[in-house]
Amino acid sequence: MIRIAIVVGSTRPSRRTEVAARWVAEVAARHPAVASGQAAFELVDLADYGLPVLDEPAPALFGDYRNEHTARWARTVGSFDGFVFVTPEYNHSVPASLKNAIDFLYAEWNNKAAGFVSHGVHGGTRAVEHLRLSMTELQVANVRTQVALSAFTDFEINDPTEPGVIAPGPHQEPTLMELLDEVIAWARALKPLRDAASTAVLA
Repeated sequence: MIRIAIVVGSTRPSRRTEVAARWVAEVAARHPAVASGQAAFELVDLADYGLPVLDEPAPALFGDYRNEHTARWARTVGSFDGFVFVTPEYNHSVPASLKNAIDFLYAEWNNKAAGFVSHGVHGGTRAVEHLRLSMTELQVANVRTQVALSAFTDFEINDPTEPGVIAPGPHQEPTLMELLDEVIAWARALKPLRDAASTAVLA
């Protein structure tokens, strides 16, 4: 079975990102691969991990993790075959909390697949452009299809300081399903590389 994490990429209180991630999880639960037992999706909320600003003495490339919070995060990331990152756009880029969580690890990301669901005034697209660069460096295959949720047309917001209610346009769910198709397919295709890396570590 292919296991995909839906990563809540913001830790800010009253996050609209969590609302968007729960919508992704609801749609993912209806994916045919879930019904057939070929794939499973799970919410992974960065806020549950309490990661400090990167505090490991050695670069993540060496895998020499000294802190329990890093080891816990590594176990979580390592258990998945792919990821759907749900992210807002902060100041033309990715939230610091998400970039920090990514930078804690290296090998746990390798040879996996990722898709992106973004949201914001401009749909969060600029944050995803930065995420794609980081994922490529970590040997994560980025799928082409992206869901970009507009704060103006895909949410019902009465108070800008509150998350509001998600109300995606009619094209968004089919686009998300296409994204999930691609993530599952790429995660499955990369499995031989993950298996080879695991065998090399055991040897």
